[in-house]
Amino acid sequence: MSHSNHTHTVIENEWITLKDGTRLAARIWMPDGAEQAPCPAVLEYLPYRKRDGTAPRDESTYPIFAAAGIVGVRVDIRGSGESDGVIDGEYTPRELSDGLEIIDWIASRPWSNGRVGMMGISWGGFNCLQIAALKPPALKAVISIASTVDRYNDDIHYKNGCHLSAQLSWAATMLAYQSRSPDPQLVGDHWKDMWLKRLENEPFFLEDWLEHQRRDDFWRHGSICEDFDGFPVPALVIAGWADGYRNTPIKAIEGLGQKAKAMIGPWVHKYPHFAWPKPRADFHGEAIAWWNRWLRDEDNGAEHFPQMRAYILDGPKPALRRDRDPGRWITKQTWSTPEMNELRISGNGQLGPVSTNPVGVGEVYLCSPLDTGTASGEYFTLKPDAEMAGDQRIDDAGSLVFDSVVLSEPEDYLGQPELRLTLSCDAPTANLIARIVDIHPDGTATRVAFGVLNLSHRNGNAEPSPMVPGLMTEISLRLDACGYRFGKGHRIRLALSTAYWPMVLPSPENPGLTIDTASLTLALPRLGDHQEIDLPEPANPDPLPHYDQHSPSITRRTVERDMTHGLTHYRIYEDTGLIEHPETGNVTQDIRDEVWSIAANDPLSMTGTSTWTCRAQGHGRSVMTVSTASLSCTADAWITQASVQAFEGDETIFEKRFAKRIPRDLM
Repeated sequence: MSHSNHTHTVIENEWITLKDGTRLAARIWMPDGAEQAPCPAVLEYLPYRKRDGTAPRDESTYPIFAAAGIVGVRVDIRGSGESDGVIDGEYTPRELSDGLEIIDWIASRPWSNGRVGMMGISWGGFNCLQIAALKPPALKAVISIASTVDRYNDDIHYKNGCHLSAQLSWAATMLAYQSRSPDPQLVGDHWKDMWLKRLENEPFFLEDWLEHQRRDDFWRHGSICEDFDGFPVPALVIAGWADGYRNTPIKAIEGLGQKAKAMIGPWVHKYPHFAWPKPRADFHGEAIAWWNRWLRDEDNGAEHFPQMRAYILDGPKPALRRDRDPGRWITKQTWSTPEMNELRISGNGQLGPVSTNPVGVGEVYLCSPLDTGTASGEYFTLKPDAEMAGDQRIDDAGSLVFDSVVLSEPEDYLGQPELRLTLSCDAPTANLIARIVDIHPDGTATRVAFGVLNLSHRNGNAEPSPMVPGLMTEISLRLDACGYRFGKGHRIRLALSTAYWPMVLPSPENPGLTIDTASLTLALPRLGDHQEIDLPEPANPDPLPHYDQHSPSITRRTVERDMTHGLTHYRIYEDTGLIEHPETGNVTQDIRDEVWSIAANDPLSMTGTSTWTCRAQGHGRSVMTVSTASLSCTADAWITQASVQAFEGDETIFEKRFAKRIPRDLM
């Protein structure tokens, strides 16, 4: 059977019945003739609604796979889209168990050659690794994009014990997604009963997440770093420097060895064939080669891909929109621990090599305004605009900064920087944020890498311990990965702060830190031996289908400083506009309105509220949900509230509220 140029059929909805009778909804792209000459299949398994939510990206990829003789199977998780039941959280044992049943179902079909691949971005990138770790016999390979091997430390919840605001944002997003109705065209007349059951029983995820502020069994579940040796299949692991999930490819190849292959581009949180900033990568070509090697034993050399392929950024500047970042692609056939370039603080306060006789500038007190961080951008970015980190001079103003001399030659780095220093704290805990910044000759400041640490988690995230106020304590912090060239004429800046709001929520007090500058060492990972390559870009510069747009999309991010009341407000407003799918006739619109507020000297003033309005129309159905989630705090508790309202036409058919007070645990 030829592996290219197949015609195919789209099965708009196929029911997969699980052992407990639950029906999961699948959309399938089937190569013609597969029952006569069985094909490999690729599963993507998500809660993001195949009928509308992920339809554009599905329709950009699975027809290409089908043309190559690969069946595409896109399944809605239990309780989402058109699937029966109610979701019970993220990456739960039931979700993974359902995934195992789906793989068995695929492998048993007459059109299947018995070999299954699994792929996804974000949620699907997570659960394909997690399900593979359970060793289903038919699953032979995975492609994981913008994911994590460590659910506690490299997701949107906590980072080295710091509480990320993305946790509320994502809980609000999931509340909105899970509140949306199934499509009557696919599920029939009982769609409303399904919807009401979903509304009545869906959880508010934030409550669960806040119950587990340490790295306990809740987070170890699904973190494949707990047993890299037991991971059974080849994994192609992909990420983007503009996204919060950039550490995973390096951690995967460090943990899995040659079983994993890494690719890191300049991208936001999107598939590489349509991601920004450019250059893009030919994801379809990469994926088809990967599937053909592991799902049909094609001798195409995919197992000999370099362990690391990375785009080394060459001094991109912050911009209103970053369409293309300068840089070059490099490979490392085998990854090894980078050689580190150690920088210290000299007697005149400059950041420089150890040989400059570092003596520091003594002890320095640091206590940042609590609204330091408004140029941080989003944790996970979907567009190359204000979601990406802005000019860092805004945040540098509230930080302690040390600059290198002007570089006489370019310096190239790839890997995770490390910071070591000795400090004391005025309270049992505080947050420490470190940023590495590229200072351009004109003064523009580009964030290269950053790391955050809740000081009570300095010795690990499972058993935090309070700082002893006033006691000098050694601290080490591994920053997020970067691939970056500091150009000739540029300077390297280290910026330290005790706040990074709204990305990182404040500790209960607003303590200062006393830093011994003579103790400070910043270790930057040298690029080392490598080869430069040309990585093909996709042949199609516009791969996503275009749907009918009945009203324009709107994006706004604003910072308001209320000088009268001493408050800073950070607002995010996103409106998809009214979009009609040309084949289904369904019309949808999603609006996110999120506001964070804080007083620059009061950590307990912090509040966040995220409201989603989701509309769906078509074929006699006109429904809307309004879901709101909010977070505030006291010195000893997090206070969560949420509500969901559902409307059919102008009639309110459902209302529900959540409210909980959850003790703070050293954060």
